Amino acid sequence: MRQSSQHNPPAWIDYEVFGERFVSAAVTPARIEAAVAGMAGRGISIGPFSIGPAGLAGFVAEGNVGRPQIVRNGPHVTFEVGLPVSLHLTVTLGGKQFRLEAVVEIDLTLHARTADPLLIVIDIPRVRGRDVSLVVRAEAIGNAIDLLMDPIATLVQREVANRVNAMLVDPGARRARVFDVEAIMNGTRSRYRTLEQFTWIDYTEFGRRFFPRIVTAARVREVVEGLAGRIIEVGPLRTGPRRAATVDVKGTVRLPRLSERPGDPVQFDLVIPVTLDISVIVLSNNRYRAEVEIPLVLVARAADPLFVVIDAEPPAAQDIVVELRAETRRARVLGALGGIRAQIAAQVARVVVAELADPSIRVIDVADRITAATD
Repeated sequence: MRQSSQHNPPAWIDYEVFGERFVSAAVTPARIEAAVAGMAGRGISIGPFSIGPAGLAGFVAEGNVGRPQIVRNGPHVTFEVGLPVSLHLTVTLGGKQFRLEAVVEIDLTLHARTADPLLIVIDIPRVRGRDVSLVVRAEAIGNAIDLLMDPIATLVQREVANRVNAMLVDPGARRARVFDVEAIMNGTRSRYRTLEQFTWIDYTEFGRRFFPRIVTAARVREVVEGLAGRIIEVGPLRTGPRRAATVDVKGTVRLPRLSERPGDPVQFDLVIPVTLDISVIVLSNNRYRAEVEIPLVLVARAADPLFVVIDAEPPAAQDIVVELRAETRRARVLGALGGIRAQIAAQVARVVVAELADPSIRVIDVADRITAATD
């Protein structure tokens, strides 16, 4: 967790920036390579085809797909990937066979897109013949073969494009390019990875959907319930007429109560109950037991560079409930309780809000979570 404090408040970002940064963090070059790595080693067979005048010549080709390599990263989570193919061509002409070696390079453009409901899809447009480059390695084999190279190259480009397109729509290959963010974060099985058609959403909508699906009441409750059992200590305080009373407060946080609150951004109502033992020394030691309830509104916000911050809005003093019960007879008749009650409420709320400012409670480093969840 990164450190954050009231002295260095988070720099808030909007849903669009959060969505694009999330996709950029999740779709790394290594994961792009992994998404298309299943094509490496696949065989390609082309032909036989008849070519030339009256089909007097023919050729066949056999080869294998090599390991994809990222050529460059583009803006908006776009990658240019080179897919190499080695081909062995056998050309038959006039009863003779000529063997040629060809190096084929296919240019793929991979774009990480966001889709309904909370998917990242590595989208690859169909490969066209012009996306396939072909270099033939051969020694001088005569003018007749040279004349056949243009039609052979055109056929090879078209057929390689068709074979690669078939590989790309293979169900296994398609599944490798679909990331269900909600399922990954929840550790559950996705029912969307077999989709063939997607409903695309923009980065703003992706960021907006992320928060209610990932920053759930169950997750936040698990965190805030960790406050239960924490010790609260306030004082000594000087209060009362001529500040003659000394107040010491010690207590324990009980189990917080959390409920969802409608609205955008994602919000929750949190009530933190605290049981206190209070000592008020005026001539003698007067003891009280207090039950305090501190209401807070928690708001999930996106922050720079890629944080989810659970921001706690401090409560108004009049919203804090303090039930004070005297433990002794003398304490019951002590006249300074009104001032003590207000001070206790303010001081305990300050301590609780400071506890909630702990980055380990309120800051989620999303980039770390992505790495841990998908590696």
